Order: sequence, then C-alpha cells, then structure tokens
Amino acid sequence: MFKNHPKGLLQAALSNMGERFGYYIMNAVLVLFLCSKFGLSDETSGAIYSCFYCGIYILSLVGGIIADRTQNYKGTIMTGLIIMASGYVILSIPILATAGNIGWLLPLTCLALFLIAFGNGLFKGNLQAIVGQMYDNFEAEAAKQGEDALRIAKSKRDSGFQIFYVFINIGGLVAPFVAPLLRSWWLKVNGLLYNADLPALCHEYLEKGAGMSADAMSNLTELVTKVGGSTADLGAFSSQYLDIFNTGIHYSFVASVCAMLISLVIFIFSRGMFPTPGKKEAVQVVDYTPEEKKAMADEITQRMFALFAVLGIAVFFWWSFHQNGTSMSLFARDFGNTSIFPPEIWQAVNPFFVIVLTPVIMWIFGSLTRAGREISTPRKIAYGMGIAGIAYLFLVVYSLMQNYPSAEEFKSLSDSAKAGLKAGPWVLIVYYFFMTVAELFISPLGLSFVSKVAPKHLQGLCQGLWLGATAVGNGLLWIGPLMYNKWPIWQCWAVFLAVCVISMGIMLGMVKWLERVTK
Repeated sequence: MFKNHPKGLLQAALSNMGERFGYYIMNAVLVLFLCSKFGLSDETSGAIYSCFYCGIYILSLVGGIIADRTQNYKGTIMTGLIIMASGYVILSIPILATAGNIGWLLPLTCLALFLIAFGNGLFKGNLQAIVGQMYDNFEAEAAKQGEDALRIAKSKRDSGFQIFYVFINIGGLVAPFVAPLLRSWWLKVNGLLYNADLPALCHEYLEKGAGMSADAMSNLTELVTKVGGSTADLGAFSSQYLDIFNTGIHYSFVASVCAMLISLVIFIFSRGMFPTPGKKEAVQVVDYTPEEKKAMADEITQRMFALFAVLGIAVFFWWSFHQNGTSMSLFARDFGNTSIFPPEIWQAVNPFFVIVLTPVIMWIFGSLTRAGREISTPRKIAYGMGIAGIAYLFLVVYSLMQNYPSAEEFKSLSDSAKAGLKAGPWVLIVYYFFMTVAELFISPLGLSFVSKVAPKHLQGLCQGLWLGATAVGNGLLWIGPLMYNKWPIWQCWAVFLAVCVISMGIMLGMVKWLERVTK
C-alpha cells in the first residue's frame, strides 16, 4: 500500500490514527451523552455539538496561522496533542449532574470540549500540511528524472491522501464501541441493563415528579422493571440509573487520553523524517520584472479563487455529512431498534465502509488513469455531492413509505406503537454506504486539491481554510435536529437532498475552470 509513496506517510498516518481513535470515542457519544448526563433537549445538545464541531475547524485555521508564522509545524502539532489530552482528562471525571451543580458542571464540560477543539485545531490541519509537503518534495525529486516520472509521482498524491484517510477511519471504526461497551459493563456490574429511552424519562421524573404525564409515567415504570430496577422509589432509582449510566461513558474518555499520548509518542519518534511545509530556505535573490511579478500575483489569485470556490461546496457537504453525529444519531436512538444495537454503534459503520471501499475506489480511479480516462479532482468532488444526494433520497423515500411523523410526535407514542415502526439495521447501513462513497469522493480528494492549489508559503493556512469551510458547515448542524423534531422527517431529509443536488450542479458548472487552475 505504501510502495512508491513518500517516506514518512505511514508514520504520519499512524499518529493521526491514534488521535482520531481518541476523538471518535467522544464524538460517537457526545450528543446522546449531553442528553443523558444533563437532561438537555435534543436541540440544545445539537447546538452544543454544532458549536464544538464548528470550533474544531475554526481553530484549525488559527492553528494553521500559528504554524505558518512560527514555522514550527511539528511543535504546534505536539502542543495540540497535549492540550487535547487535558480536555479528555476533564471529561473522564465522573460527577453526577444535579440541580445544585449543573451551573458549574455544564460549563466545565464545555471548557473540556473547547480544549479538545483547540488542541485539534493545532494538530489536524498542520499534519495534513506536512503530508502535502511530502508530496511536493516527492514530485520535485521525480521531476529531476523526467516528464514520465513526474506524471507518475503526481498521480500518487490523491491515492496518498486516501491512504492517510483510511488510517483515520481505522481509529474511527473501533472507537464507537468503547463507550457503549463500558457503559453496559458498568450497568451490569451494578445489576442493571441498558435502555436508550430511560435517561430522558429519569430526568423528566426528577424535574416533574408525579407531574409527569400518565403515558410518560407508565413508560418509566415499565422500563425500570425491564432494566432490573425497583419502582418503590422512582426518584432514588432515577438518580442512581443516571449516575451509573453516565459513569461508564466517563470511563471511556480515559481511553481517549491514552490514545492522545500514543499518538504523541509516535509523532515524537518519527518527526525527523517529516518535512516542514512552507519553510523559507536560503535562496539566491532574484529580480523579477513588473510583468513577471504581475503574472505570479495573478496565478496566486487564481489559485485562491479556485480554493474558495471548492470551499463553498465543502460547506454544504459537511453540513449534510456530519448529521451522523446529530440528527442521524437521534434517528438511530428514536427510530432504530436499540435492543439490537446501541445507537452509538452506528458511528462505526461509516469508518468500516471507508476501510472496505477505499481500495475499491482507488482501483477504479487508478484503472481509469492507466486507460487515459482520468477523472479530475474537481469532477470527483461534484460526483461525490450527487452520491450524497442519493443517500438522502433513500431516506426521503423510506420515511414516506413508513409514514413517519416528526421525532417529537414519534417519541410521544407508546412503546408498543413505536415497536412496529422501528427501522431495521439495513436502513442505516444503506444510508452510511452512500454517504461513505460520497465522503471518499470529497474529503481526502478535497485535501489533495488544497495541497495542489495552495501557494507554498501558505500551505498551513490553506489547509486551515479547508477546515474552516468545514467549520461553517458544522456551524449549521443544529438546524438538523430542529427540523428532525418539528417536521415529518421526510421533509428534513428532503432539505439535505436539495442542498446536495444544487451543490453538484454548481460544482459541475465550475469544473473546466478548476481543472485549468490545478494543471
């Protein structure tokens, strides 16, 4: 897999894999954890998640600027890993949320999320910039051997970023199982069983007591019995269940701390083989004519325009794709059969498909290149938006066939009424299949596109801009849970379908111009 690729790619991928493993443990459970820990509504938890996810990518822009100005990319990356570890340490401390301490406990949790986001901002874009520089140097060496060698070297960049992306998802494949397994284990140790609906009912009882609706009280007493609890004192049970339920999740963040430290160790021992993007080497001073200076400025301007055009499309892709952590997690909890799989487990389907499908897609792209029918990176991104649209078209059709109401209406139904309408595992598998294919057409190739068009002295900044566009898309994530809870959910999915189709059309309209810029 790493044959004929730059030295250091494996080590960079392994360091990134460790960081992503720790990150995806937390990401898989975050929205549902905020609901179960603090009794927050889906919309409020989604808004916190949206701000957190947005912050990660905004701070990646800040991290790129810091690294470009200090020219200390490697030190910036290592600092980021240490700051992230400190955030996970705070999250790993199990404290029961009560009416008396939520005033400081929730802000402390948000502070931990900020530390993770800031550390990620220092780490993520700058490691990607280092990988991009590896291929710049790789192509420069190949150019000395002739045109054919340069053409082959250039063809390796997209596949190199796809390999890098696979390692991200190896960590993401295993991580979503950690928190559910530890939570179920800790519940079992305390003589209880897992139930996805029970935390919300426990919070409602602690808030309203006997003032709960008759249907909610009936569901609560039924579920308490099912999980092995006693209905003699529902208040005591509710506090106990919430404490045990969330403590198991807190323990999983210890694994995130360990993953950050492993990633740091790999990076420290491998840093000698990594280049430094944008490093200003001592060169001979050259006097350029005004015409030459204008031509260089025009080229940089064209490159930056092309970059921002693709960033605009990326905003809408990430808004649609990262519903996996918000409205799709809620869909798995509310409309999925959680007696078969906990809702967090579905976060593993996407990285599983990434690992399985990446070699297939690399083979297809490689075969087309060898046959002289290479698909350009901008065109691949356009096709990816269309494939994402297929994922949401499937959800629209399925939700209409099932006649699903809004999530709020669905959750108010009795357990027996909901049981006959629960979506089978295949529904989420089909959705994640198409979204993963779309991701493989857009995300690693977007990184490759940025590394192609970025001026050499602004590579960290430009990788940060790619992540900044992702931040804008993530800043819109809160809209998904809002539509999901208020509208018949087919209408929610239809909004994302429309966004993907329109974005594909715009991207196809720009393809020829983007292809000229990236030559």
